[in-house]
Amino acid sequence: MRLLLVEDDEHVAGALVAVLGRHGFDVVRARGGEEAVGLLRDGTFGVVLLDLGLPDVDGFEVCGRIRRLSSVPVIMVTARADVRSRIHGLNLGADDYVVKPYDTGELLARIHAVSRRTGPEAAPPAGETEDRPGVLVIGPVTVELATRQVVVDGRPVALTRKEFDLLALLAQRPGVVFRREQIISDVWRTSWEGTGRTLEVHVASLRAKLRRPELVETVRGVGYRLSLPAA
Repeated sequence: MRLLLVEDDEHVAGALVAVLGRHGFDVVRARGGEEAVGLLRDGTFGVVLLDLGLPDVDGFEVCGRIRRLSSVPVIMVTARADVRSRIHGLNLGADDYVVKPYDTGELLARIHAVSRRTGPEAAPPAGETEDRPGVLVIGPVTVELATRQVVVDGRPVALTRKEFDLLALLAQRPGVVFRREQIISDVWRTSWEGTGRTLEVHVASLRAKLRRPELVETVRGVGYRLSLPAA
């Protein structure tokens, strides 16, 4: 996912860019509100992380300008913890509001949550074709979401419900790293604690059934992704 980080503090921005990069985000940084609005006019982003304490334009004003320009999800990140500020930000069109100091895991979960809520309207899954909506084709893999059928190299593959849900999640954004916590939340509808071994077992079983173990790639310390076919 391409993410716009609007943050003037060098230390905070550097730490966020490093963390987000390790979790598969392509981060573009703006140091002020005017630069952020300009970047949004010229490019497409999946989420905007907007600090309210900017040097040139008030963050609330930037949020309003972003919302008039685009429907991109906006998460306000600020030290202002009062309820009035949160209500004002949400009324301006922000999708979420995170108060500093925050836990990095929570911030990542909020980013994925707002992208799930708004992503399908913003863009179809990366592997979906116009003539076959609901069908994801990534190299040798075809995933039919409606019928829950999977074909690999022309061969039908029988998967359990959770194996299919896991593959379908990865196939909707091939090449993008999904964190273990996010997979557990989306597929098992529970928290990560105590469920890690279950995920590993399902990944191993999925690889064996696909007979193409390289398709489901482990990203050490982060999670898994569906490998893009070689050009």
